[in-house]
Amino acid sequence: MKEGYIPKDQRKKILLITDDIRLPSGVGGVGKDIILNTSHRYNWVNLGGAMKHPDAGKRFDLSQDTNKEMGIDDSSVTIYPTSGYGDPQLIRNLINIEKPDAIFLITDPRYFEWLFNMENEIRKHIPIVYLNIWDNYPAPSYNKEFYESCDALLGISKQTTNMNKLVLREKADNKIIDYIPHGVSSKYYFPIDRKDPQVVDFRNKMLGGKDQDFVLLFNSRNIRRKSIPDTMLAWKYFIDRLPKEKADKCTLVLHTQPVDDHGTDLFAVKNYIFGEEYNNIVFSSQRMPINFLNLMYNSCDGQILLSSNEGWGLTLTESLLVGNPIIANVTGGMQDQMRFEDEDGNWFTPSADIPSNHTGKYKKCGSWAFPVFPSNRSLQGSPKTPYIWDDRCNPEDAADQIYKLYSLTPEQRKSAGLEGREWALGNEAGFTSGIMGERVIKNLDKLFATWEPRSHYEFIKPNEYQPDVLNHKLLY
Repeated sequence: MKEGYIPKDQRKKILLITDDIRLPSGVGGVGKDIILNTSHRYNWVNLGGAMKHPDAGKRFDLSQDTNKEMGIDDSSVTIYPTSGYGDPQLIRNLINIEKPDAIFLITDPRYFEWLFNMENEIRKHIPIVYLNIWDNYPAPSYNKEFYESCDALLGISKQTTNMNKLVLREKADNKIIDYIPHGVSSKYYFPIDRKDPQVVDFRNKMLGGKDQDFVLLFNSRNIRRKSIPDTMLAWKYFIDRLPKEKADKCTLVLHTQPVDDHGTDLFAVKNYIFGEEYNNIVFSSQRMPINFLNLMYNSCDGQILLSSNEGWGLTLTESLLVGNPIIANVTGGMQDQMRFEDEDGNWFTPSADIPSNHTGKYKKCGSWAFPVFPSNRSLQGSPKTPYIWDDRCNPEDAADQIYKLYSLTPEQRKSAGLEGREWALGNEAGFTSGIMGERVIKNLDKLFATWEPRSHYEFIKPNEYQPDVLNHKLLY
């Protein structure tokens, strides 16, 4: 029997509102892993969103699939597919039908504005838990009302946890705020010997049968903030350093949609920078099951992600669990995965004085990490998110880190990657779905033990109102 098991009829029930956990999205995958790894402890209902969901209005019971996956026999997992993430009336109906003991949210708060507007109605009866993330500073005071509407804020990155506290100020004392980084399943992401027939076959198909010395992988969406053209430019600067015979033995794999309205036309970028005849950039756009993704990571020598804004960077975590080194821009949650050390030798934790390490204050990091520090910060925004830093790195600096990784022997690269895997699997990092589930259980149990219903009304003295003003350093 799984440790912490509670019989089905004695469990709390939680309504999870996020992407449909059956679909291959980032937040949907995190929601699925949380449900699977806590299914012995809680009963779950997923209001599963998608764009124009073909199953909207239906109800599915996933309990048997969950039992099979987790080796238990009495899970309770149901899903209500919906287009978008629902609306007030749908939530009222689900609360009435399913009678959940809490609501659990995952994704950008702007998708839940309508629900946060109902918080006074909801929190008189059940608490709201928000597994949240924010890509960058300055601390987003425009999210304050969202954070105030929750009883527990579980931050995916260290900087998100810090921002929750900075934005809420003294109101943070009345909430559960904890750091729960993303975790992926070590059951599906793990090292495989490069000589294994499955890896040999996959690598041959991916590279068209070419025998290559160095293969670098990019695996993420083709959207502007992922900086894929800068990645390609960095690759160009890198191969231009090498003699032609060595450059011809290096390949960049781009596992992404080559053309996307939210990003750019990567075919055009490739043809312009490298020429139409250059064939050492491989485009891979077909969605893959997890076992094939694991083979892809194991067929490559490292993962690169130069996003100018990135809340976490889940493909870096997947790469670490496979035992591959990572090249990444030092921003957002990606810096968590590089394990920068502060002056006391501790894993860097942001504060009001040093909110981020994107300035390069701390240089020492894990052997598996090849950091690219941003060369500049630009304050960007939109009407709903008026300000956020855009951390841009120079492709030349990224090329230096690619060359540094390339210059290692295959044995040295794998040794560094396996050190990263060991750390990621350990309790300090805990970047696995199992540890993520344990941390969720700890916080939910604490919430259920201490939560008190919201009062029917709240007195606010207008003369005590203090406008939100920046409360952390801009230069550090």
